[in-house]
Amino acid sequence: MGSLDGDAATSPSFSSTGSSGDGDGNGGGGGGVGRVGIYACFAHGGSNSLECYEPGANTWRRVGELPGVPDGHVLKGFAVVALGEHVYVIGGRLCRRERDAGGEDRDTDVGMRADVLRYDARRGAWERCAPLLVPRFDFACAPCGGRICVAGGQCSLSGARGTAAAEVYDADKGRWSPLPDMSTLRYKCVGVTWHGRFHVVGGFAESTSSPAAVDEATPARATVLLPQSSALERSSAEVFDCSRGVWEIIPGMWQLDVPPNQIVAVAGRLFSSGDCLNSWKGHVEVYDGELNIWSIMDHSALPDMSLLATLPPSAQRRYHTMAVVDTQLYFLAGYQVAAGGDGSFRTVSLVHSFDTSATPGLMPPWRSFQPTMDQDGVEDGSKELFSQCCSVQLSS
Repeated sequence: MGSLDGDAATSPSFSSTGSSGDGDGNGGGGGGVGRVGIYACFAHGGSNSLECYEPGANTWRRVGELPGVPDGHVLKGFAVVALGEHVYVIGGRLCRRERDAGGEDRDTDVGMRADVLRYDARRGAWERCAPLLVPRFDFACAPCGGRICVAGGQCSLSGARGTAAAEVYDADKGRWSPLPDMSTLRYKCVGVTWHGRFHVVGGFAESTSSPAAVDEATPARATVLLPQSSALERSSAEVFDCSRGVWEIIPGMWQLDVPPNQIVAVAGRLFSSGDCLNSWKGHVEVYDGELNIWSIMDHSALPDMSLLATLPPSAQRRYHTMAVVDTQLYFLAGYQVAAGGDGSFRTVSLVHSFDTSATPGLMPPWRSFQPTMDQDGVEDGSKELFSQCCSVQLSS
């Protein structure tokens, strides 16, 4: 593992109170959050950068560009996951970005990456880790039992076909090891660890369990397994039991033909807020494992999160991602607003939080914050979210 040049600014302690949307003078994290950073990757024009929102100080800062991504290129379809005090940026597909005559960015696929980068949130330094065994993008990823599990995704830039391959990273040994293949080929699937098991939920999935018809004219009458896609596979989940080393299927765990956007675990429960077509569906949903159904969380209904803040009616949401801090769901959201009368616009970054443990009538479950941006945080209309976010807790 080698060090990489990058932004060496360390995460500051959370001593500032910041400001809150409800005017109570507390920071975005509320009480007891401690030293927490929520990290996500964005694209600013032709470059990727890692950014961090700090709930305790209600500040947003740009950590720096992702090492190893050439100028004029952007990385897509990669995973961002936290393990200990580190943020890992895993895999993805590299695209060359060019601006056309109309001022629009056009991306052309260049290749897939097996690269794994690690950002030390305490030291503010980048390192390069052992690469994936299987280069992939749009895959499921989650920490599980002190290791990082990945599964599914696409392994080719041509054609829409997923993979069943899975692997696990041991940070102590600094290496990836293969896991048994899933029974389905999946991509655009979501990974989450729940009850100690790695769940790969939804996605565009194909089963390999149905034999193809045998051609009578073929002398060698070998049975061939062909992928078969149906709503049954796309609405299912595959679960890896680390103690037993086997995959299990949960039919109907997602219940929708459209892949999920994010699923997170909070205090033994699973929460979701949308799918890959609509990252915010107007409410938070909670999963009942016994009944295998998703239901709307009480007091979570909110048609538009921008209603929590003072934004012009013309504001449009550009991005939306969710992270967990304690019992809170933090939603990092960016809104496009007009910057003047010349048709230009800028991005306003806001943070909304939903308390999954709030008692109705005693405290409002929703709060909203406008973070203080650092000097490098001036945002224009080109800002795009290219990863989901993760939270890192730094020990004292």
